[in-house]
Amino acid sequence: MSALAAASVSRHQPTPAQQDAIVHGDAPLLVIAGAGTGKTATLAQRVAHLIGRGADPGRILLLTFTRRAAAELERRAGHMLARQLGQRGHATSIALPWAGTFHGAGARLLRNFATEVGLAANFTIHDRGDSEDLMALARQGLGIDVTRRRFPSPATCMAIYSRIVNADEPLAQVVRDGFPRCGEWEDALETLFGAYVDAKQAQHVLDFDDLLLYWAAMLADEAIAPRVRGLFDHVLVDEYQDTNRLQGTILRRLKPDGHGVTVVGDDAQAIYGFRAADVRNILDFPALFAPPATIVKLEANYRSLQPILDVANAVMAQGVDGFAKTLTAVRGPGERPHLVSVRDEADQARFVAEDVLAQRESGATLKQQAVLFRSASHSAVLELELVRRNIPFVKYGGLKFLEAAHVKDVLALLRFAHNLRDRLAGFRAVRLVAGIGPATAQRLLDAIGAAGAAPATLGAMPVPSAASHGWRGLAALCTALGAPASVWPNEFDEVVAWYEPQLGRLYDDADVRAGDLVQLRRIAATFPSRERFVTEITLDPPAATSDRPAAPSLDDDYLVLSTIHSAKGQEWRSVHVLNAVDGCLPSDMATGSATEIDEERRLLYVALTRARDRLTVIAPQKFHVTAQARYGDRHVYASRSRFLTPCVCAQFDEIAWPPAAEAAPPIASGARVDLARTIRAAWRR
Repeated sequence: MSALAAASVSRHQPTPAQQDAIVHGDAPLLVIAGAGTGKTATLAQRVAHLIGRGADPGRILLLTFTRRAAAELERRAGHMLARQLGQRGHATSIALPWAGTFHGAGARLLRNFATEVGLAANFTIHDRGDSEDLMALARQGLGIDVTRRRFPSPATCMAIYSRIVNADEPLAQVVRDGFPRCGEWEDALETLFGAYVDAKQAQHVLDFDDLLLYWAAMLADEAIAPRVRGLFDHVLVDEYQDTNRLQGTILRRLKPDGHGVTVVGDDAQAIYGFRAADVRNILDFPALFAPPATIVKLEANYRSLQPILDVANAVMAQGVDGFAKTLTAVRGPGERPHLVSVRDEADQARFVAEDVLAQRESGATLKQQAVLFRSASHSAVLELELVRRNIPFVKYGGLKFLEAAHVKDVLALLRFAHNLRDRLAGFRAVRLVAGIGPATAQRLLDAIGAAGAAPATLGAMPVPSAASHGWRGLAALCTALGAPASVWPNEFDEVVAWYEPQLGRLYDDADVRAGDLVQLRRIAATFPSRERFVTEITLDPPAATSDRPAAPSLDDDYLVLSTIHSAKGQEWRSVHVLNAVDGCLPSDMATGSATEIDEERRLLYVALTRARDRLTVIAPQKFHVTAQARYGDRHVYASRSRFLTPCVCAQFDEIAWPPAAEAAPPIASGARVDLARTIRAAWRR
């Protein structure tokens, strides 16, 4: 919860529901905390209440998802305890030695019990990068041939392994549901993972997943489990909707009867299924114990005005599973949200830029405004529009569009074809050819320069035999783009046609990255020529103008761009939500099952509830798509998001942009030729 929302809670006495959660006894408790309802303050007050009634702080296990969140809860609990003791204006220091993340608590427990569970006392912990490197070494040790057919990269192998552990799913299911292109390697992956585990144990190392896996295994062994359970009288878990199946198992084994357990979360904000988070943990929590856990719902919202909450409530009312709740604004009524229809993504970008500046003139700083989107690539057109208008911004969730490696690859190809003496672009471009490394690339660029940097000379350049086929293709591409008959933006299609096979070879998530190239093509089509495109991108790229200066001045201001996932837990005075159409929200990559669609609905709910005063949802009517060069450019019409049902739309003020008068201006009174009249006269005798 933000500082503003926290301040709002502190200025008010707890609501009856919050008070019920704070003073609840030792029986299992589930607090369903809707967006902006003072969850953190309520949890801190419960910790303070437990300590105030005699609980030993050293026997309270407080689990959060970041160390900073744990420290904040510890700090707030001290303030709350001081207030309970009548020491207003002072803070009582509370040390909660077992406050931290699941992984942090697991590491400490394993240190304490290392020799008893077969671990070396001096075991070390690998981070994700170390784990990927060890996975690569294990693959090399097995002698798996990765040259004849593309084997999953170490990062992909690690992602599969981690999903198996955290989701408690078999390899076959993980590969089928999340990594179908790796299906042919299922047997090899199983062998690899066994070798990876052997390597970790031989080297006395644990990875992040082991910290949870070993903890759960300890609690399954009745020789040691009672001692681990006996360390804690109370276990409190924040953001329980974001826990995975393994973490749910740990909690269940740690407190089988639920005595002293409190979990806090919101099933409507469960949006991390792709990280193996399991919403069933919170949905099934009450039934884990006998008698069932007490459920307390927090529905008084301290963040948003009521019309914004009306939209959010209507969206979640469509769901068939979950804890029903109706958010009610403490701050009262306000402006109705806007549902804006625009012609295409270009109009969407222009509308957002103009609206953001208009709000700035009305007193809302850029920092108080945010633009949210489902995928990082959805902001590509907007980013360039902001650059053109000199509107500074920062982006959270993924790289800035033009900083992504595959986008930089395509831009390097275009620059190199445009100027064969451009060594920076050439160094990146020629290394895209399989079989050409850095040293060979340098020699090639020297030779190209010595030959006059003429496209006709490229085919004769000496390259390793393994690279000859790929080099001929790149030479033919550069020659074609240098021909007088070459036409823009069809040239872009030719570049992508050559690059796509390299994309699949270089990156494991090629399907996702290919969507970015479609976005880049749309941007390229807005420029009249290849020269203008590569020149303007070079002179004024988003990376050079959208970042905050290293030494900010007092009047620094910038617009926030963020994926919805990265925006969770944040709030802004005004929020724009982009691309409220099927295929974007919900994503066309997440509509294969009812479970995926439910998570996409929750994602929209999270986006809506980030707004405090003003909410704008935008739905482009059409999207340009790339066709074969001979067919030219075309477009498809988009359907509004399936989540924007008539009941939901009734909570908005719907508008079209630009207004009709702007879209079709009348003929000027001083026009010399009335062509419309001429056309009409042709049909009259």
